[in-house]
Amino acid sequence: MTDLVTYRLDEGVATLTLCNGKVNALSPAVIEALNAALDRAEQDRAIVVLTGQPGILSGGYDLKVMTSSPENAMALVASGSRLSRRMLAHPFPIVAACGGHAVAKGAFLLLSSDYRIGVEGPFSIGLNEVQIGMTMHHAGIELARDRLTKPAFQRSVINGEMFAPQAALQAGFLDQVVAPEQLEATAAAVVQQLKKLNMTAHRNTKLKARKALLETLDQAIDLDLKHFG
Repeated sequence: MTDLVTYRLDEGVATLTLCNGKVNALSPAVIEALNAALDRAEQDRAIVVLTGQPGILSGGYDLKVMTSSPENAMALVASGSRLSRRMLAHPFPIVAACGGHAVAKGAFLLLSSDYRIGVEGPFSIGLNEVQIGMTMHHAGIELARDRLTKPAFQRSVINGEMFAPQAALQAGFLDQVVAPEQLEATAAAVVQQLKKLNMTAHRNTKLKARKALLETLDQAIDLDLKHFG
């Protein structure tokens, strides 16, 4: 793909690795590269593993872009929301292998994946938008509302609380927490289970189960753009 998102295909598994500096900032180019990687994974009919480097999945949107102008900020947020919507409807399973921190849009990548593995350690996972002066966008609110527990939704979206890995597991950001050295093996084991699925049934069931969420996200993205305009 590009040097921002590497693509490795091995026995029906496409590993997408974020490679954009020490916090894997999500810039317009990274979002574009992720979409291209998902295009390729779909063509390869591959289960997707999305990961970063040890210590971090992503710290969220590129702050240089977010602070450059309101127009650039809204365009980036909208493209990120469309990426989340796409991930939720992807025809093959997406496994997030989070090697540490996942902040703001980094945490939304977890909420957009079908199975999420985190690691033990002094890591923070969550939505810090209101901590840094950003009013949460409609699409983000709706995605968090669907995937987090009700108490965690309030604490996360409204209070900007960040969670340690085990607390993130309870909140709904993660499905499993393992030792860092077990992350790759655990992701491989999850993939082996997912390979047993009938992928047509998986896709059709995913779209049926998430129909209301996907429609809500479409409306929320339009509302975010309209509100900005």
